[in-house]
Formats: sequence, C-alpha cells, structure tokens
Amino acid sequence: MPKVPKQKLPYVMINMAMTADGKITTTNRAISSFGSRQDRAQLLALRAKADAVMAGARTVDLNRVNLGPGPARYRRLRKKRGLAEFNLRIIVSRSATVSPDAEVFKHRFSPIIVLTTRRAGKRRLRALRAVAEEVKVCGAKEIDFRRALRWLYKARGIKRLLCEGGGELNDALFRAGIVNELHLTICPLMFGGREAPTIAEGTGVAKLAAAFPLVLKAMRGIGTELFLVYEAPRT
Repeated sequence: MPKVPKQKLPYVMINMAMTADGKITTTNRAISSFGSRQDRAQLLALRAKADAVMAGARTVDLNRVNLGPGPARYRRLRKKRGLAEFNLRIIVSRSATVSPDAEVFKHRFSPIIVLTTRRAGKRRLRALRAVAEEVKVCGAKEIDFRRALRWLYKARGIKRLLCEGGGELNDALFRAGIVNELHLTICPLMFGGREAPTIAEGTGVAKLAAAFPLVLKAMRGIGTELFLVYEAPRT
C-alpha cells in the first residue's frame, strides 16, 4: 500500500522573554513587558522572517499589541526577503472570548484570523467576524493545531509562523509536536509567586519521559540579558 505523503506545516517559532525565575508576567498580570531594547529588536527581527504572527486571546486582551512588523526598516527587510510588507496576524481563542474591542483589531494594516472551536457561542462568533477577516473553527472543544496549521499553509501560504504566547498556547503547540524553534530571552529580574505564569502553562507533562526535548543552537549575552535559541524536534 503506497505511503500517503505528510501534509506540510509551517515552520513554527516561539519567542518569549522570562525572568530569572521563569515568569512571563507577575501574579496579577500587571507587568508583561520587561525586556530591554535588544529584546524588542529580537522580537521584530523574528517577525521580519515570518509570514504570520500568532498570540493567544489573553495576551491580546491584556496587552496593547498589534502583532505587526513594526518600523519601516523591518517592513523593508520583509520585502527584500520576498515577504509581504505586513505579516498576517492570528489570534487563538478556544471559546472566542477575545474582545472585539482589543487593541489589535484597531489596526487594519493586515488580515486578522481567529482560530477557535465549536465551543464558541454564536453571538461571540458573530462579533469577531465583524472585526476579523476570518474566524476558523478548528476542533470541537480543543483547537486541533495540526489541522489549523495545515489549513494556514495551504489556504494562506503561511510557511513561517511566529508565536508570541502566552503560556497556555505555547504548551498546546509543544504538546501537538509542531514547534521547531524556541527563542528565549532571560532577563535579570525575579517576580516570584506560585500563580505567576511561565512560558508553558496548560496541561504540561506528568513524567520526565514525556518532557519536550530541546537542543541548544545558540547562546549570547547582550548587556544584562541572555538570548537562547533552542531547536525543538517535531514529533
């Protein structure tokens, strides 16, 4: 019986900044941006390589983000690489709870796609369809990320995808076995707090054997921060 070729998926990068104790925000989620200018430049450099930038609903709701390419020099770099001047933007909202009034929807420079599930109510879906270019249902109760990424690759031509959190979304991508790279900035701060989020929340693993393996590809210190790049072999 002939083998069925695997359907292509985008190359997935995750970029996160965390404190020395592994937190991405404070317990009350009041502080979520604490990296240096170098960390910000790293973020924009990665966006300049990606066809699309993705974030979870809570990240979009709690932060004044637009998920765009940033200043003109990064847009010029994108065009030089043969990419669209503005990246496509993706919001993951399992129950379609992301607010239609979130800052990201006020910036119309590129399409916004919302990935959700059949758990989402009709009223919420209708509200999001009024502000997003497309709302794509990809699963019953949980988002089927392999299915979603295959669709993004085929229907939208997304070959490189950058994920910017939060922790639950990162965990889901790792559990789906679709992460290629983890870019991690370690900042010289301590937040503490058992309820303060880390870079991978969600379900996680219960046994060491089930941990997600990483291979260190690069490490450099700039100022007081440490920039790490890990390879995350797909399963």
